[in-house]
Amino acid sequence: MASKKREVQLQSVINSQSLWDEMLLNKGLTVIDVYQAWCGPCKAVQTLFRKLKNELNEDEILHFAVAEADNIVTLQAFRDKCEPVFLFSLNGKIIAKIQGANAPLINKKVISLINEERKVIAGEIARPQVILKLNFIFPLGESYSIAIIKPEAILRRKYQGIKESIIKIGFVIEEETKKILTEEEVRDFYSKVADQPDFEEFVSFMTSCLSCVLIISQGEEPLSDEKETDTQPVVESERLSEQQVENDIEAKLGMAKKKRDSLQEYLERQHISQFCDVEENPIYVTKFIDIFFPDFKTRGIKLVQTLALLRPNVSAERKDDVLNIINNEGFEILMERQVVLSEEEARSVCKEYENEDYFKELIEYMISSSSLVLVLLREDGLEHWKELLGPRTVEEASNYDPKSLCAQFAMGSLPINQLYGSSSTKIAEKEIEHFFPPESTLALIKPHVTHKERGEILDHIKEARFDLTQMREMVLTPEYAIKIYFKISDKPFYKNVLEVLAEGPSLVMVLTKWKAIAEWRRMMGPVDPEEAKLLSPDSIRAKYGINILKNAAHGASDLYEASSSINNMFAEDESEN
Repeated sequence: MASKKREVQLQSVINSQSLWDEMLLNKGLTVIDVYQAWCGPCKAVQTLFRKLKNELNEDEILHFAVAEADNIVTLQAFRDKCEPVFLFSLNGKIIAKIQGANAPLINKKVISLINEERKVIAGEIARPQVILKLNFIFPLGESYSIAIIKPEAILRRKYQGIKESIIKIGFVIEEETKKILTEEEVRDFYSKVADQPDFEEFVSFMTSCLSCVLIISQGEEPLSDEKETDTQPVVESERLSEQQVENDIEAKLGMAKKKRDSLQEYLERQHISQFCDVEENPIYVTKFIDIFFPDFKTRGIKLVQTLALLRPNVSAERKDDVLNIINNEGFEILMERQVVLSEEEARSVCKEYENEDYFKELIEYMISSSSLVLVLLREDGLEHWKELLGPRTVEEASNYDPKSLCAQFAMGSLPINQLYGSSSTKIAEKEIEHFFPPESTLALIKPHVTHKERGEILDHIKEARFDLTQMREMVLTPEYAIKIYFKISDKPFYKNVLEVLAEGPSLVMVLTKWKAIAEWRRMMGPVDPEEAKLLSPDSIRAKYGINILKNAAHGASDLYEASSSINNMFAEDESEN
């Protein structure tokens, strides 16, 4: 117990931006072990740190810390890296970096910096000029660009191809949102072309249909690839002047700008730049991240989906036990279904056993009864689920990982892991799409719903994990109304429906997810708001409906109606554009 207590005292724990900012107030040298939550701090150097602390005996000017990159905006460049990284902060300024658990190099660096700091404190040398601060190397605007995929691309269904093109050349789409831009947002983002003669027409179009806003990162580590980036203080004659420092900074920013320009150039070469506008100025990027993604700076945690499967025996006999473990491990179950696998599906989820003598028997077992298929979501969900699963066979699990799910749920005569998980994010995406094929429905928010209420409904749609693939605001004249309400156009009450729709603009949307039609109808609730308040008080019609005609929302009732309405409403725009 004493050893553990000493480790806690040795290294302070920094797992938020506020704690990072507080750490920068330390006087003297702070050695920071930067890590990611999924792999943890580097234990190999703790003995060295304790030795340095004891030998140097510098309680006031030597500190050690561990910092979780996942939750600290300043350390965003170190996310998704598996190699240990050590930063050296002197009086609140990052002055050096060492990659890898190189104990001799770390030892040499600490001793050198402490000896130098002693001389500064004693007045023997002047404090050296520090070249750069870490949060200047990695300011938010320098790390990202903002792109808007315009309504033309959404209407022509080109936006997915544009995103794939951006990813193909090495950029990373960190975040995206689909929305109808407000007039203020359009004027702000496109202020540089506000003097163009057709700008007002452009603003009108941009605010009438759906756009897609992206945060894009370089996909590369901004710092040098060298094992040690020695931006340490330069003493006496080697010290840089302030002008040299500014020139160095401008050169670094110029290099970053050149790299970002390649995205715009690529879009132009591919003849798709007319569909996508990119903002690269760091100041404006930071501003628009605040506008379009207000919680992006503080999010930090990366949630990952994976597909999980309980093979027939476990699904039938111990399903609840597995689900309890999934819940206790912090997973959210996004989707689930019981399914009897086809032979092709069985071969896919049993591929790792295809060279075993019992493979044929295994396939027969897999197609004999239903399996439970789940989509799980958690921070580092894919890797964590694989870790819980353990080895591929019961023998391996019993010998090397008796606490794994493979060992805990060993059943039947086959020596296999009775649970399955996707092996990579790409495979997870394909498997999820296969077992939970997306479906689209047409959804409508009616004119009487206020702007505030409309925003709340859109929030509910987002929380329900719908993909908002198309959206436009328009007054549904009889010409357009019949494209949605064609099933009731011969009913006596249809003229009353037209009167309600003529009162103002409606929001017409295409919502996509697994079982989208049924899910949207469930969210809307019963047609009569009074009935909805009794039977489904949390539904959209219960909260925002006034009467059976002004019941806030409409949705397609079946796949034929959904596909017909979507084609009727959006195919024309695609053709015109």
